[in-house]
Amino acid sequence: MNYQLSCDWPIEQLPGLSQEEQSQLQNCGITTTTELVQQGKTLQTRIALANKLQVHLQYVNKWIALADLASIPSVGPQYCGLLLHAGIGSVAQLAQTPTHRLHKQIMRLQVATMQRRDLCPPIEQVQQWSQQARGVRR
Repeated sequence: MNYQLSCDWPIEQLPGLSQEEQSQLQNCGITTTTELVQQGKTLQTRIALANKLQVHLQYVNKWIALADLASIPSVGPQYCGLLLHAGIGSVAQLAQTPTHRLHKQIMRLQVATMQRRDLCPPIEQVQQWSQQARGVRR
């Protein structure tokens, strides 16, 4: 396979981060998704980051999960939020979730939130996410 196994994105591209949260992360020296994942390797470092930012730990956990999922080239910042809302919280979990089950979860989510089945990524794309996630070694 000829794809890059991990992508690094500017922190501004992660979905759901306010301008203020982006600035706070940048003030802590975190400007990319890879840096965010590195800063959150352990529970202790995530707690320290939450304290430094003066935000609840659940926000830091969410941002790190988004950054981790965005590292998959075919997922990126475009689909990391969709995966998180569908119940996938890490690259490891994405790699282990059967494609058909994940596609059904995403389809249910799209129909429930937007009544739009047509916005669901095709099964082939979901399969690509899983394949690339299985190729990541951490």
